[in-house]
Amino acid sequence: MQRRALLSGATAALATAPLARPHAQKTVTIRWWYHLDDPKATPDAFIAAFEKANPGIHVEAENIPWGGGGDYDNRLYTALIAGNGPDTAMVKFNNLARLMEMEALTPLDTWIDAWPGKGDISADLWRLHTAPDGKRYYMPLQYVVLYLYVRLDLLAKHNLAPPATFDEFLTCAKAMTGGEQWGFGMRGGSGGHDSWMPFAFGTGARPVKGGFVSPAALAQNRFFIDLLRTHKVCPPSAPTDSFLQIVNNMKAGRTAMTVHHISTANDMVTTFGDSITAVVVPRGPDKTGWATFGDGSNAVFSVGKNQEAAWRWVSWLSTAANNVLYNKAAGQMTVTTSGAANWTLHPKRFVDATVNSLPIAGVLPNLPQAADFTRVVWPQNTQKALLGEVTPDAMMQTFEKLFFG
Repeated sequence: MQRRALLSGATAALATAPLARPHAQKTVTIRWWYHLDDPKATPDAFIAAFEKANPGIHVEAENIPWGGGGDYDNRLYTALIAGNGPDTAMVKFNNLARLMEMEALTPLDTWIDAWPGKGDISADLWRLHTAPDGKRYYMPLQYVVLYLYVRLDLLAKHNLAPPATFDEFLTCAKAMTGGEQWGFGMRGGSGGHDSWMPFAFGTGARPVKGGFVSPAALAQNRFFIDLLRTHKVCPPSAPTDSFLQIVNNMKAGRTAMTVHHISTANDMVTTFGDSITAVVVPRGPDKTGWATFGDGSNAVFSVGKNQEAAWRWVSWLSTAANNVLYNKAAGQMTVTTSGAANWTLHPKRFVDATVNSLPIAGVLPNLPQAADFTRVVWPQNTQKALLGEVTPDAMMQTFEKLFFG
């Protein structure tokens, strides 16, 4: 029998088997890979709480450097291919197709359907966590939707309101650019695809076949590149700026607006108080818009020796108060309805900007190419376009060819 068939059979048998109680098993150790945006945050508190409630399971947590996503992804793929991967790990939507292609994932449907916490997670989140084959391989853990940070005090100097359209956005960016201050902190480096998509697809274009090279997408991508090359409303370092640079530039007063999400809200408020807010990213004239949905989910891997214990861990993390405890460290939004009803971890205006962005939230195509797109193809080609080495249209043609040939 081929290895693929062996894995499929073992996974199917496990998914339909009744869950044994932890105290009926010997103590097992599961390896969990994770990343938290705050380098000072640790999972110690919620691991201790889980192990107290599940004395038969020990969680060995491994903090894997994020590196804009590329470092984490590369290590995960390499470890799984080498047979040395973790039992479970935090994963992103752009990993899903590649991991499915590798046959690395255990379907969670049977466990999810029997899980008491299922109803505390919204239908929208379950929809987003359903793979193209109709199965659920990811367990919701946290989420964000990208929005626009805006310095209200700087806008007020020019008698401007937070922008709702791209025209208003450019007006604001130009007004707040001068000297050593720039209107917009562009993320052209690693991880910048998330903050680029609201611009590329904000006029109704979508990342589907033909969508990267539609007239709307081409025009809007030119608008994005021109922010630096023509209008010069971004720092000169924009082609290589990543997460730390856009956040530090904003906090230092070098930029007045940037695209990110709620995980940095409290840090921004510590720096600026009521002078900073967040609004839904600008929309095109047709009001469609695009706000990138960012997940932090957990997967259980098919070659793991302790898949049941891994499921207990990931489901515990996604349950009610446990998920709130986790997100106190993660700094993102709880996936539970009960937790969201009493959310106090971020000021309300940032929660509102997150929730109000959900109607236009979207993700990359669920294709294996998404992993290479985010890690390599997007940053390399975007940087070339920002430096004038290729045209904005050629950049989009490269993306279309990658995904759809």
